[in-house]
Amino acid sequence: MTSADPATVNVTTTSGPVRGRRHGNGSVFLDVPYAAPPVGRGRFAAPSPHEPWTGVRDATQPGPTAPQPTRDSFGTLDMSPYFGPGWQRGDDYLTMNIWAPPQEGPTRPVMVFVHGGGFVAGSGRGPLYDGSAFARDGVVLITVNYRLGIPGFLHLADAPDNRGMLDVLAALRWVRENVARFGGDPGNVTLFGQSAGAIIVGGVLADPASSGLVRRAIIQSGTGIGAFTPEQAGMVTAAVGRELDLEPTVKNLAGIPDERLVAAMAGLTGLDLRTSTHHDPLGGITSFSLVGEHQPAAAVADGRGDEVDLLIGANLDEGSLYLAPLGLMASTTDADVRDTAARFHSDPDETVRAYRAQHPSASAADLRTAILGDGLFGSGTRQMAAAHASAATGRTYCYEFGWRSDAMDGQLGASHVMELPFVFDRLALPSLHGTRGLLGSTEPPARLAADIHRSWIRFAETGNPGWPVYERAGGHVQQLGVA
Repeated sequence: MTSADPATVNVTTTSGPVRGRRHGNGSVFLDVPYAAPPVGRGRFAAPSPHEPWTGVRDATQPGPTAPQPTRDSFGTLDMSPYFGPGWQRGDDYLTMNIWAPPQEGPTRPVMVFVHGGGFVAGSGRGPLYDGSAFARDGVVLITVNYRLGIPGFLHLADAPDNRGMLDVLAALRWVRENVARFGGDPGNVTLFGQSAGAIIVGGVLADPASSGLVRRAIIQSGTGIGAFTPEQAGMVTAAVGRELDLEPTVKNLAGIPDERLVAAMAGLTGLDLRTSTHHDPLGGITSFSLVGEHQPAAAVADGRGDEVDLLIGANLDEGSLYLAPLGLMASTTDADVRDTAARFHSDPDETVRAYRAQHPSASAADLRTAILGDGLFGSGTRQMAAAHASAATGRTYCYEFGWRSDAMDGQLGASHVMELPFVFDRLALPSLHGTRGLLGSTEPPARLAADIHRSWIRFAETGNPGWPVYERAGGHVQQLGVA
């Protein structure tokens, strides 16, 4: 690393030199390309290498993000820390942000984060994902932008599926070739993600193309059974065709501007993707996901990613994010509980009876939250954990995050996304607090954030977060933040 300016630092990558800026915990490089800009027909192709540049590319300012609809809130909850600035125009958005510790000492573990957002929104620029605390604690932290929505995940007969996941794989190849120049160890890379990002991590784990790219993986509030079948994905494709009034092929879509593709996604809300053999694995919360004949958990059970250590878990009240901010907790009826069960189960009445037996004093809202959270994330988390524990030589560790926010009059609880400020040690972020903030009005426990953040780093360093291994289905699940 060199620079004539003491406030900046230059690193030469395989595509050319980049100039970052120094900060108290090391240095940060923003908007560093790992693949070529996806434009025209290229929006629906596998990622390709970025053209080398001449001169030093400025990496001191944030860059563009993937085309996406505005998603800065869920009802009355401020979600801007999670979704970031939304769509920032510019073609060259297959980029990453890199926080690097000071260069002194041995090479450092690398952690690559894949953001969530329902496969349609978000970016590595979300304020929650500032990697300063990781750099402070000796980790090279990288956040990745990838294609979203129609360019990233629409099933097309004449294009590769899961193009957004292919972007993540391209980013990992870039990391292998370049991260040593930032002080990172290319042989010790932990891929981690949350929500849609966690589902992508599971897909990467199940993909043979990831061999040698990832040593460890963390799946936060994802699912190993969240992929659409080709038949289900085809329903989305047909709906896009109706919205755009064309046959959805790469040739026909190539000339459609990004603005129109983004606008078309509004017409996909509420699609019923249930078939005679499969329910919608994501319960209707998004019209995009990975696409495959087999679920990632099944591939892992067959031995894919068997050498990768896995840390996996979910939150105690995952489902409340989709209810409390919309005012749906207080209005929940027994019929709503049954309807929620029907989204994931062929016999909803038996499902409700089983949950009622497990939680005899629960309110209708509590039962609805539990069924929704399990349907979206909990069940698939358990299946992925069991698959990995049964087939992998790598170790498996499980957790459940249970610290409950008092936001939404206490109804939000330990909802989906609640663990992120603790993992990134970002409790002080102002937008997380107040009447619309994720963390509510009560001061969250800084010690818990320090412990969770340190556990994630310990796992990246050693493959052990600091608690007993999960050896089989029903094994040890570490409780985080449960009183």
